[in-house]
Amino acid sequence: MVERTIPATIPAAVADAAREFGDAEALAEPGGARLSYRELHERVGEVARALIADGIAPGDRVAVWCPNTTAWVLAALGSLTAGATLVPVSTRFTGAEALDVIVRSRARALFVDDEFLGVDRLAALRAAAASETPDTGGSLADLALVVRSGGGDWTSFIERKLATLRPYAAARAAAVSPEDVSDILFTSGTTGRSKGAMSSHRSALAVARAWAEHGGLTAGDRYLVVNPFFHSFGLKAGILACLVSGATMVPLPVFDPAAAMRLIETERITVLPGAPTIYQTILDHPERDRFDLSSLRLAVTGAASVPAALVERMGRELSFRVVLTAYGLTEAVVATMCRPGDDPPTVARTCGRAAAGFSVRVAGADGAPGATGEVLLRGPNLMLGYLDDPAATAEAIDADGWLHTGDVGSLDPAGYLTITDRLKDMYICGGFNVYPAEVEQALARLDAVAESAVVGVPDDRLGEVGRAYIVLRAGRVVSADAVVDFCRSRLANYKVPRQVVFRDALPRNPSGKVLKRLLRNER
Repeated sequence: MVERTIPATIPAAVADAAREFGDAEALAEPGGARLSYRELHERVGEVARALIADGIAPGDRVAVWCPNTTAWVLAALGSLTAGATLVPVSTRFTGAEALDVIVRSRARALFVDDEFLGVDRLAALRAAAASETPDTGGSLADLALVVRSGGGDWTSFIERKLATLRPYAAARAAAVSPEDVSDILFTSGTTGRSKGAMSSHRSALAVARAWAEHGGLTAGDRYLVVNPFFHSFGLKAGILACLVSGATMVPLPVFDPAAAMRLIETERITVLPGAPTIYQTILDHPERDRFDLSSLRLAVTGAASVPAALVERMGRELSFRVVLTAYGLTEAVVATMCRPGDDPPTVARTCGRAAAGFSVRVAGADGAPGATGEVLLRGPNLMLGYLDDPAATAEAIDADGWLHTGDVGSLDPAGYLTITDRLKDMYICGGFNVYPAEVEQALARLDAVAESAVVGVPDDRLGEVGRAYIVLRAGRVVSADAVVDFCRSRLANYKVPRQVVFRDALPRNPSGKVLKRLLRNER
């Protein structure tokens, strides 16, 4: 028997999936396309040839600013097959935030949705670019190709493919190296400046395989992908995990519990990963008993603490046979993960043990190993570094190759990791990382605000939400609603504080640093 060669690049993985899984369903978009793995391969090739025909060269960056749809999958895999580097853009971003990512990545092409959640994103992007001055670097001059993902624009783009390009496109895909940059995922830093974490084809596939292996993902599974494709979870533990396992991906652009339950029933969904709030919302939905959810077998969650009672309810009331928790960052997507057979207290209390080739250790403030301290990660699937930012890369990854995560945790004797706190001030709202410094920078532009401090506080639905403590300028008045509206005009919705508290002063230590610990402990 000939041993199967494991693909080391994403274009090779697309071709391999077509050979291995053939007519099995690869993608089932609700109300949209249904593609087999063989058809997926052909459609991806069409996008690749069209990009090549439009002048996209190996190594060019292609941005995708769309929700979870067939178009996202085809645009992303087609770009990678053409030898380009993928730059996912958050659908939660405002025009200004998207402009920053597109300009700094020097994207040569952009796939953008016609309209999503009532916003014309291309118009918002162009408006943001028009409002910039030349010295702020907001020009879209590098953007040579813009394709709207719906309607005639997409059709005319695909029709530009040339049959004579097929051999050339195949050669382009074959020329992609496992160590080439596959994607640049932008993640905000504690200073509020986003950083583009670069991954290779080899590492992107390796973390996808590890996730699929630990979850027991197979060609018989049907995976409801509620995690956004622009996020590392949706891309690597979603699209790529399905690609390497033969599972069927069912993309959901916006999570709505009733819509999700309807899809679970009609599509016979077996795999439903997501933030704890997703399961809590389904469990507490008044119409849950109307739907047949018995097909569910695997849940993978994280991004927040998971009560043991929730894990038990998921198995008892939602028919999940396996519930796992995991831990990772954009820089190290699948660092730890529970395994099937771990009991509910372990799943709830820990993030699992090392996965995807990572080593995990905990170090104290002085760098010495200890029972509790900063979580450090090292392994072959670490990011390649931050785009155009060697200083930030050196700060994040030390000379011995350890990524300093900024999270505080402990390891038990069996190697299971428990996250206990954060060195950084980041909090997680609905599964999305929020960095207070970025919100505070936005608040600083509100004329009435003298200073602010933003912290994450518990929320039953979203896990955590932002609470902004604000000191006003002397003689100035502004309402809490006005503060929220101001933030909403400048920040993605998940970053907007849900609570505003006015103070005469902020608590500080002797050196003048704001004591956010005291603010977080307030109720």
